[in-house]
Amino acid sequence: MVPQSDTTGRGEETGDSIAYIRQMLGELRQVAYAEGAEMLCYLIEMAYVEAGDLQAGRRKRSILHHE
Repeated sequence: MVPQSDTTGRGEETGDSIAYIRQMLGELRQVAYAEGAEMLCYLIEMAYVEAGDLQAGRRKRSILHHE
């Protein structure tokens, strides 16, 4: 896991939170798929990909978090 840095000094904690969110999204995606909710699967997948990008440092969290 790649620790994220932020202006509050909680970088590693934030990285752990993103990893947890990504894990939960993966599980939600499986539930949505089992229910046949295609659009929901798609939206969850987009959030999953975004969380992976954040984890890998390929994207900043937001314009409000100056890194």
